[in-house]
Amino acid sequence: MTKSLFDPQIIPVESLAGEAAVTSGQLTADWLRVRFAKPPEWLPERTDEQLMREKDMSPTPASVLLPIVVREQGLTLLLTQRTEHLTDHAGQVSFPGGQMEAGDTSAIETALRETEEEVGLDRRHVEVIGTLPDYFTATGYRITPVVAIVHPPFELCADPFEVAEIFEVPLAFLMDGMNHQRRTADFPDGRRTFYAMPYDRFFIWGATAGMLRNLFHFLRA
Repeated sequence: MTKSLFDPQIIPVESLAGEAAVTSGQLTADWLRVRFAKPPEWLPERTDEQLMREKDMSPTPASVLLPIVVREQGLTLLLTQRTEHLTDHAGQVSFPGGQMEAGDTSAIETALRETEEEVGLDRRHVEVIGTLPDYFTATGYRITPVVAIVHPPFELCADPFEVAEIFEVPLAFLMDGMNHQRRTADFPDGRRTFYAMPYDRFFIWGATAGMLRNLFHFLRA
């Protein structure tokens, strides 16, 4: 969504998705490697945003990295809070990533390059294990989610123009359907239902939550 006065946090919770959580035994680096190496049959979830945007056959290609960090207390997912002055998705929680450039040889290369530029994560710490189906946004992007295991220790340095904050969320929290809220609101392009996954002081919603839902379905399949 482009920059606007819309505040998704004031929209009431309509329902919870409510599916059972991915088990703790599945939330390990070894299990994730096997799952992506031998993916099951499954169907990605089509959100209102996706259904509306897929009608446009000329979206801008982009990639994001879903950086799953190996921590002693369990796996976490690294996310960013975007700065408020950006044109698209200003102030929102997002994965590191961005638009594909002419020199990028693949969607994976785009995700790795953008992650280095935005948060300073050196690719030597990043083990790419697979991708999820492309996600179409209302702002006109076709995003390839690239999933990776990230091995500490590593140093981060946020690009102050794009990234206001870098933080991590326990993967177990994000992979629990009881933490997936559905909210419905009127947008300039019509009425849409979107997912939200509030965590601590961070409000995860929109395309980021939609891609997390697909990771959730993929791991539960």
